[in-house]
Amino acid sequence: MTFPEIYILRHGQTEWNAENRMQGALNSPLTPKGEADAARQGRILAQRDLTGFEFWCSPQGRAVQTAGIALGRIAAHIRTDDRLREIGVGDWAGLLRDTLPMPDGPDPVAAQYAMAPNGEGFTALETRCKAFLAELTAPAVLVTHGITSRVLRRILAGDGAIAVATAHGGQGRVYHIKDGIQQLLEP
Repeated sequence: MTFPEIYILRHGQTEWNAENRMQGALNSPLTPKGEADAARQGRILAQRDLTGFEFWCSPQGRAVQTAGIALGRIAAHIRTDDRLREIGVGDWAGLLRDTLPMPDGPDPVAAQYAMAPNGEGFTALETRCKAFLAELTAPAVLVTHGITSRVLRRILAGDGAIAVATAHGGQGRVYHIKDGIQQLLEP
C-alpha cells in the first residue's frame, strides 16, 4: 500500500516518563523538558513547507499538550483520532518499570509492553494504526506516543525504521517518512 508523506512526533517528556512509569491510557503532564521537546519539534516543522498537510493528534493529554506547543503557530486546525493513542498497558498502567519483569532479548522494552497483563498488545495496536493510515488522503503531521510511533513508522517504512537506537520514538524528535523512507530531522 502507498501512503502519503508523513511527519511523526512523539509527545514531550512527561512527569511519568521522568519517573520511568508506564503510562498507557493514563496521563501525566509535560515536564519543562517536555515543553522544550515540543518547542524543538515546532522549530523543526517551521522550516518545512506543510502546505496541504493535515494535522492529527492522539486525544491523550500529553499528546494534545505537545501538539499545542509544537503546532500552535503552524496548524490552523488539529484533529484528534483515538487510533493514535498509546498502546494500552492494562494492569501495569501507572507502575514503575523497575518493579515489572524485564525480559531478555534484543528489545526488552517492547517485550515488556507485549507481556503487560490485560494490555492491548502489538497486534491490536498495529490493526488500529493500519486502519488510521488507510484513511489518510493527504500528507499529514501526526502527534502520538513512543510505541504507537514505532508501529506507525514500521508500517510506513519497514522493519529498518525501528532497528535503530531511537526506535522508541524519541521525545523532541521529528520523523519524516516519504515513499517508504524514514529520515530523522534535526533543527
